Amino acid sequence: MDMKKRIHLELRNRTPSDVKELVLDNCRSNEGKIEGLTDEFEELEFLSTINVGLTSVANLPKLNKLKKLELSDNRISGGLEVLAEKCPNLTHLNLSGNKIKDLSTIEPLKKLESLKSLDLFNCEVTNLNDYRENVFKLLPQLTYLDGYDKEDKEAPDSDAEAYVEGLDDDEDAEDGRTFSNPLFYCIFYLCISFLWCFLHHHQHHHRVTCCLGMKNAS
Repeated sequence: MDMKKRIHLELRNRTPSDVKELVLDNCRSNEGKIEGLTDEFEELEFLSTINVGLTSVANLPKLNKLKKLELSDNRISGGLEVLAEKCPNLTHLNLSGNKIKDLSTIEPLKKLESLKSLDLFNCEVTNLNDYRENVFKLLPQLTYLDGYDKEDKEAPDSDAEAYVEGLDDDEDAEDGRTFSNPLFYCIFYLCISFLWCFLHHHQHHHRVTCCLGMKNAS
């Protein structure tokens, strides 16, 4: 499935401005470029384009609210200055598995002042001498590189925490909707009625059994 069709599918009758997360993993890009994504996705905070054959991010629209960008397992080798221009508030960037060979390629990321986490797993640049030390010098705003900070302490699983928090929020909202839903009261009433009938039948059966027992005893 090509990227345009995938975006249309992911919208699910929503308008682009309603979308905060967009996952386009494993679809096909046209000539290695992003397509079908416009600046109408103004509320987008998370974008994932893993393994879509990208060679460039030049067609990325202006996404001021984008916080997390997944670009792993593509064929990107440069042109990262676009990210600072189009996604100025980016905090997490995953470029793992791309064709990034030297530090000069990631130097434009210095302009991403809010960038806290960068992943470059399986990129040739990771084979350079003093790779980690030099990346932290080049990008002093970074807290985590490839999942670890300067002291080699592992980053907390913020994605999982955010997911759990999101579930909690959804459950709270769901609770509010449940108790305001007439269907809930209908089901509740049916359950109570069934329970009453069951108990009434059980008590009646118990009385009959007792009476028969008394007759047999006499």
